Amino acid sequence: MSTIQKKDILTLTDDELQNILISFGWKKYRISQVNEWLWKHGIRSIDEMSNLSLTDRQKLKDVFEMHTLALDKMQISFDGTRKYRFNLHDNLKIESVLIPVPEDERYTLCISSQAGCSLTCTFCATGRMGLLRQLTPGEIFDQYLYVNRECIEVYGKPITNIVFMGMGEPLLNYKNVVASIGKFTSPKGANLSHRRITVSTSGIAKMIKKMAEDGLKVNLALSLHAADDTKRTEIMPINKQNNLHSLSQALKHYYNTTSNRISIEYICFDHYNDSEKDARNLIRFCSHFPALVNIIEYNNVRGIDFQKSDENTINSFAKHLLKAGIMTTVRKSRGKDIDAACGQLANEA
Repeated sequence: MSTIQKKDILTLTDDELQNILISFGWKKYRISQVNEWLWKHGIRSIDEMSNLSLTDRQKLKDVFEMHTLALDKMQISFDGTRKYRFNLHDNLKIESVLIPVPEDERYTLCISSQAGCSLTCTFCATGRMGLLRQLTPGEIFDQYLYVNRECIEVYGKPITNIVFMGMGEPLLNYKNVVASIGKFTSPKGANLSHRRITVSTSGIAKMIKKMAEDGLKVNLALSLHAADDTKRTEIMPINKQNNLHSLSQALKHYYNTTSNRISIEYICFDHYNDSEKDARNLIRFCSHFPALVNIIEYNNVRGIDFQKSDENTINSFAKHLLKAGIMTTVRKSRGKDIDAACGQLANEA
């Protein structure tokens, strides 16, 4: 006797779920109830869908299962940053980071879009893991679901911002990332504003254009780290297929289509990309579209030789940009002592 292969209900699109439930003979209001239980109330057990009859709940359990996250470890930095390591249903692990700024009532969640990463950036711990697999929309959303509950419990406030800056390259898991954004912004989901969500990419030019064409209203951040093709290719091999010219054209198209300002993330490495010439290259790159440059200090990763630029060099670099009329901030790292800062996520104890 063959057994029915159950579907993970958290991976289905609204249309896919609706078609299955319609095949049960269910009315649309009942379908809406199931969706709200999953994404607005965040229940992760069909038995908790209390406004469904026991018969209807059993019918769901006969067809569906839920692959949920389980907390493996949580660490708290001296600066209040919290890092969460989650077990996936297949025993892979991912990490998420909560960056609380209570004085500004801002609580930012840095979430992962992939288990591991395929891009092998030479300064990044995640890149050394390789790509293990894509995360589903449910696994992306559930990072928010878990951490938001703790954020409310600890701070009395919900998460205000989401940044796709954890493990993985979001634009190489485009379909599932877009689906999760739909849940984050839906009134029947987390009900966050699109302006509260930022997608950070290492630079996949054709996918940046697709974001524009698809009308995604989220913020876009480019991890640039060098405005010279030779240097950028050395530290970010993705630049071989997505050089600075192609990225510049894609970002210009994105801005012209969406009118959204673009953020440029730029880590300063000591005596590598922090000279006045490097600043001039960056100014030239940013001349094609309005941009905000975030200069980031490098966070040491075990086994990688890069060193961070000193404070005076970073401030001098920033002054060159400001003098050229480019909005620039120098961002202090959070969570360095627990390997929760930019480029440090690698599921290490």
